[in-house]
Amino acid sequence: MLTTNYYNDFFEFGQQKINFSFFELSLPDDDPVYTLKKVMEELDFSGLLANCSDKGRTGYNPIMMYAVVTYANMRGIRSVDCIVDLCERDLAFIWVTRGQKPKRDAFYDFKNRKLTSDVLDDLNYQFMRRLQKEGLVTLKELFIDGTKIEANANRYTFVWRGSINYHLAGLLDSIDQLFEKYNSFLQENDYGTKYELGNAQMFVIEGMDKVREVIEKNRKRKLVKHKKLSNNRIIEIDNCSPLEIRKLQNNLTMIADNEGIEFVYGKGKRKPALQQLHEELEQCGKRLMEYKECFEIMGKDRNSYSKTDLEATFMRMKERSHANIQSECGILKRQTRSIQTEGHFGDIKENENFRRFNYRSADKVYKEFMLYAIGRNINEKPNPPAMLGRME
Repeated sequence: MLTTNYYNDFFEFGQQKINFSFFELSLPDDDPVYTLKKVMEELDFSGLLANCSDKGRTGYNPIMMYAVVTYANMRGIRSVDCIVDLCERDLAFIWVTRGQKPKRDAFYDFKNRKLTSDVLDDLNYQFMRRLQKEGLVTLKELFIDGTKIEANANRYTFVWRGSINYHLAGLLDSIDQLFEKYNSFLQENDYGTKYELGNAQMFVIEGMDKVREVIEKNRKRKLVKHKKLSNNRIIEIDNCSPLEIRKLQNNLTMIADNEGIEFVYGKGKRKPALQQLHEELEQCGKRLMEYKECFEIMGKDRNSYSKTDLEATFMRMKERSHANIQSECGILKRQTRSIQTEGHFGDIKENENFRRFNYRSADKVYKEFMLYAIGRNINEKPNPPAMLGRME
């Protein structure tokens, strides 16, 4: 366990005031770092210091590291790389670090090993009690509400019909161009007559015209920053078969064998035109097969599905959530819900763009949001007068 000398290193001896007067000269009087300083002077960091060893090389002061990550969250900064950069360039961060420049490994080590959930809960409890003592909160009423913030681990796990329709339209344009390229290749080299090969015919897909109309409308709406239109039209893709593309590939392979055209691979080797066309058709065929599989999984009764749970859809998840809210337990919990929390959720997501967590695992996500909540609560605390915030 570390000794109380760390207090003396971070605060003035015996007074627990942060001794940063050199870096304080150009800071504005209303900078929130003064509020942070005042709050931290009143906290007991014994739990944090107990997680730090006094053996080996002396690392960065854990109280200073906590001050840095808290101040970063007060300013809506959660990325460790951004914090590292600000410790080198931002005057307020230099003020807190006393000119030191912790690197990303130091922050990760501090947040993962030293700043445990229990320590964070204890520091938050102390701060809330301090607010109660100052008469800023009463702690007599508890309001419960919730919001959805996307996890870092589930990125790109949902498949949407509108997104597949959009990408399928682009793929069909590419296939159409390849079919024209294939027909031109046969005609220019007289392979069609020689091997009795017919021209490739483009697929006819019912419903794609409507999909393309919506895509074009959304492009125009994007220019004027209007909300996109839904593009969940169900299309008939049965006539669009990757086997037709495979037949064209087989024709090209047969021509290559009869004409003595060899496929080459490796860096620095120039591929013949026939091989390039063959590979382009293969790529389009694989993409077309993937899209057909997506449509088969969704069927015609839903517009999305999860890659990790094929039976789950976004709407079904919303229905389960709504059922929980309407249950007896949900009604009891909703009685303690206040409209006051809605404004905070809107501010968190819209103004501060907190829509996705940066970390994975329940413990790291909990600590990430707790640090953010502590920083947000400190911002709500009135700034102390400049004479109290500054060092004499």
